[in-house]
Formats: sequence, C-alpha cells, structure tokens
Amino acid sequence: MNVVTTNLPGVLLLEPKVHGDARGFFLETYREERYREHGILGPFVQDNWSRSRRGILRGLHLQHPQGQGKLVMVTRGSVFDVAVDVRVGSATFGQWYGCELSEDNKRQLWIPPGFAHGFCVTSDECDFVYKCTAAYAPEHERSILWNDPAIGVRWPIEAPLLSKKDESARPLAEQTGLPTV
Repeated sequence: MNVVTTNLPGVLLLEPKVHGDARGFFLETYREERYREHGILGPFVQDNWSRSRRGILRGLHLQHPQGQGKLVMVTRGSVFDVAVDVRVGSATFGQWYGCELSEDNKRQLWIPPGFAHGFCVTSDECDFVYKCTAAYAPEHERSILWNDPAIGVRWPIEAPLLSKKDESARPLAEQTGLPTV
C-alpha cells in the first residue's frame, strides 16, 4: 500500500496494492496492523454505504463531540472527495484537501476526527462506502456550508443537488463548540 501525506496533518491518501489479471482484481480494503502502522487507529464500529447520482453533493459534515474518523472509498463511479480541518487552534484550521476517488483508481482517504468531510458525485451514479471509528450520533452532527468562501473548496460543480440539512448549513465562522487541537 502506498500512503500519500496531504497538506492536512493526519489526512492520508491511501493507494492499496491491486492484484489483477484477465479474471478481475483483488485488493485488501482494510487490514488493522497495516493501517495502524500509518496512524489509522480503530476500532471501526460502523460501516456505511451510500448511493448517489451525478451532481449530488453531501457535506461538509462532522460529529462533535463523539468525533468520527472515516476511511472512505468508492466502489462504483467517482467522486471529488474533500476533508476540511475544523479543529480550533490548528495551524491548518479552515484549510481543505480534495482528491478524486473512483472505482478505477481504488484509492481511499483517511479523515481523522476533527475534520469535516464531503463529496460531490462526478459519475452518473456512485456507490460510496466508509468505515467509522464512532457510531452515528445525530445529536452531535454538524454541517458546514459546502461553498463557504472562507474555506474556498474548488468543487467541480456550481449548482449541486443538496439535502435540506446541507442547504441550511452555516459557514465555518458561525460554528461554535468545534473540536480543538
């Protein structure tokens, strides 16, 4: 597995080793000791799977307290995936990292607790799967405005399809009680 560090401390782009031939391919999507060597600590307590169509944007989401680390990947289609550092006091507070995750590149992104996460579907349809280090707790869920100009994510879409929750999200500057470093 190739591990690529990003501009955000702790956020890692993972490129699993793919074994393929004319019959198809095989890869490990998770092996505890291998991921632990790179600072990706479990335990993982919940796996999620979402299906979305082109133009849907989900995010920017986080939980606090009861922050979730997320190990994300795409099994069908493609997304532009984003992590934003929202840890108050961090040297990279408000900065973002984005990359393509797809069924073709088979990459994974590790997003530690304290970071907001979102993705925009860039294929006709997409299956997005992820492991979480904490269970979903709706009372701790937070949403940050997907196009907050102070963050400046360069999404590949100007008018995404959003949930009501994401439509009403507030900018980072208006958020209170965020995680700290």
